[in-house]
Amino acid sequence: GLLSVIQKLKGSPEQELRIVLLGLDNAGKTTLLKRLASEEVSTITPTQGFNIKSVHSHGLKLNVWDIGGQRSIRPYWKKYLGSTDLLIYVIDSADQKRFEETGQELAELTEDESLMGVPLLVFANKQDLVTAAPAAEIAEGLSLHTYRDREWQIQACSALSGEGVQVETGACGLCRAGRGLKGLRSHPSSLQDGMNWISSQIVNRKK
Repeated sequence: GLLSVIQKLKGSPEQELRIVLLGLDNAGKTTLLKRLASEEVSTITPTQGFNIKSVHSHGLKLNVWDIGGQRSIRPYWKKYLGSTDLLIYVIDSADQKRFEETGQELAELTEDESLMGVPLLVFANKQDLVTAAPAAEIAEGLSLHTYRDREWQIQACSALSGEGVQVETGACGLCRAGRGLKGLRSHPSSLQDGMNWISSQIVNRKK
């Protein structure tokens, strides 16, 4: 798994890869990106256009495009999808009134020709809030188990604290039962685990 990927990367020149970070407004995309880049997250302003940051992980230079999620900006998302190596989609787990809206946006994205076969990493963010839905419930609501044309993973997290959240026992049971909740963690996971998965998926796809 990840160990073999790291071993293959040792001694190899750094690869520069493109990641697009999307999600509705106020989902926590910019906070997540700053957390991944080890930057201060105490002051965050809504992204009106886009941010670009480079994150280094296991010999990879990941150029992450953080694009605003306001309704007026979403029609322009597709202009940024070309040559994408990985799609990160961030969901506000506590904003259940917008689950249908965010699900529709994700479904449209995955149908775009520019993202055919591109791995998908969903961050179920804001798990530090008591009203947050668990990652397993979000995965079911998004019908992620029906995605057969790409590798995908959903990961519970709190971008604000930087801490991962242990997936509920029920979700782990669904994994063991083979219900298709691919990639759900059965142990406490972190944002760095997500970056590890990003690296492995991109390297495998580049082979």
